Amino acid sequence: MNAALVFDPLVPPLAIALAGGIALALCALAGWLRSPSWALRALAFAVLLLALANPALVRETRRALSDIAFVVVDQTESQSIGERAAEAKAAETDVLAQIAALNLSDPDNPIETRVVRVRNEGGPIRDPGTHLLGALSASASEVPADRIAGAVLITDGQAHDVDTMADFPGPVQGLITGARHELDRRLSVAAAPAFGIVGERASFRFTVEENGPEALLSKLGPARVTIAVDGEIVGATETAPGRETTLEVEIGHGGANIVELTLAPVDGEITLRNNRAAFTVNGVRDRLRVLLVSGEPHSGERTWRNLLKADPSVDLVHFTILRPPTKQDGTPVFELSLIAFPTRELFLEKVDEFDLIIFDRYRRRGVLPSPYIANIARYVRDGGAVLLATGPWFAGVESLYRTPLADILPVKPTSAVIEAPYLPEVTDAGDRHPVTAGLDRFNGGEAGAEPRWGRWLRQIELDRLSGEVLMTGAEEKPLLVLDRVGEGRVAVLASDHAWLWSRGFEGGGPQAELLRRLAHWLMKEPELEEEALSAVAEGARLTVTRRSVKETLEKLEIVAPSGARDVVDFTSVGPGRWRAVFEADEQGLHRLSDGVMSAIAAVGPPAPIEFERAVATGDVLAPLATATRGGITWLEDGAPDIRRVREGRAAAGRGWIGLARRGAYAVEDVRLTPLAPGWLMLVLAAGLMVAAWRVEGR
Repeated sequence: MNAALVFDPLVPPLAIALAGGIALALCALAGWLRSPSWALRALAFAVLLLALANPALVRETRRALSDIAFVVVDQTESQSIGERAAEAKAAETDVLAQIAALNLSDPDNPIETRVVRVRNEGGPIRDPGTHLLGALSASASEVPADRIAGAVLITDGQAHDVDTMADFPGPVQGLITGARHELDRRLSVAAAPAFGIVGERASFRFTVEENGPEALLSKLGPARVTIAVDGEIVGATETAPGRETTLEVEIGHGGANIVELTLAPVDGEITLRNNRAAFTVNGVRDRLRVLLVSGEPHSGERTWRNLLKADPSVDLVHFTILRPPTKQDGTPVFELSLIAFPTRELFLEKVDEFDLIIFDRYRRRGVLPSPYIANIARYVRDGGAVLLATGPWFAGVESLYRTPLADILPVKPTSAVIEAPYLPEVTDAGDRHPVTAGLDRFNGGEAGAEPRWGRWLRQIELDRLSGEVLMTGAEEKPLLVLDRVGEGRVAVLASDHAWLWSRGFEGGGPQAELLRRLAHWLMKEPELEEEALSAVAEGARLTVTRRSVKETLEKLEIVAPSGARDVVDFTSVGPGRWRAVFEADEQGLHRLSDGVMSAIAAVGPPAPIEFERAVATGDVLAPLATATRGGITWLEDGAPDIRRVREGRAAAGRGWIGLARRGAYAVEDVRLTPLAPGWLMLVLAAGLMVAAWRVEGR
């Protein structure tokens, strides 16, 4: 039971004050005039004013409410460093046990505990940082402020939302996991290009940042950074921490070039999760240089020209042999073209500047000497590309097979020429190869059905020596054969009738698409690689795509940034295409491998906020703790004792932290007893006035 005196004025308080002032003036005047009844009149006025104030005694029946303490446990990614997670769990257990003990010793003032667990918002992959105070504010908003005894934050000190809490109604205590003298280095990419020209160098900037005691940092020396492209180390450098460094890397191929930077660890470093950084530079070719050598003018020659000239990125050099040098008309060989053709310059001195050389119905006629052709074979082994679109002469004595080029060819002519209609067909290997996969659908056909295209009328009979047969023709003889020689590539098309498709013969066919794919495969365009492994990260989901001409694949192994390994099965999604889906639970660089191909995928943000400053600190939460009379305690010094303190008093000291007594209650019953009933006050005032009149009448 609790009692209190309250006033419920019958008139506005200003009116009571004004009446009191008048009464006081009258009583003062009566006293100055030496009236014998001024005291009785003053008492009568006081009774009237009290009656107008209407005093009452309020008696409440109250029920004490428990105070509420919040225990906020940081379970974000940075808490996985070292023994922080174990320290946090032990501290949480100790805090809950001490609060339970306080409740047993003081059951009249119990503390209700609310445990709030904070994880990276949206999971560790999206990583928006540690939102400790946002979680605390959200939980505190659900209870009355006058019941909050305080909050205990068990964390490594990282909080990325300090500005979201301007005030808190109870003391905030920080229990810091980790150690005061931790050491860490972090690698971050300041700027990196999105695109680069193949064969040229692209520059990027990075910085090595370090955190820790100055006494330790001064002994570390320069930082060593290794640079790798597509998993192969291409260089290393040393740089001073805190200074931005600029380096260059060569763009070796078209498509995605994954550049990975690795910072060498130092003794005592608390984590290596932030010692790697990666970015992707999409390689684009400035110009594709193609040399087309036509053995003689023919109907299909314009098909090649139209295909290559239609691509604005292709620089075409076309060399057509108009007449053989053996023709006896006295015209010198170097004058057989409209302009003097630089044969030696093209085939001996500058052949390496071409991305592709096409021999279209070429036959030996003495124009290109054997040393020139031998140089072309060398050019292929060193990374060049050659396409042979053969004609009848490939089967005879004028065949390119009877030159040094034979050393790199995947086929051998049998000397037979098949002059009969036949339908080109894609082989099983061709169904899996990106050059011919799905080719039948480009002419209105359906996958797996008989192709809807016209027949060809001539084929040179070949024996396969190496490579892959992607298409067959008459009598199931090889029609299109692809092979890799050294660092280069070779393709042989055993017919000169592909142009019939472009002319619409018997409905035509996807001639332009076939030749485009063929030329781009030879020029090593990434989207046409038959063996490729790529990955796309969408949030935590990692979708891995594998392209291969094999019929079966090994399982995919995924190595997470922490070193944890997972194995995932591939699922076939079409001929030559497999897919695997993996849900990552770590952010950072994941390494993928199926035993043959390997790749790197970056999951999560490129610069995780959680690891921007991995060392434990109490500086971030100290201002809030001080403002609320709380404190910062390092758990490496031992768990603090928990005490109850009066509201408004200091709530932290050496070896202890406090939770405020709020004394909140709920009112279950209210009784109101008037202390100055109107009738009684009126009778009393009248009696006093009569007494004053009688005194004055004597």
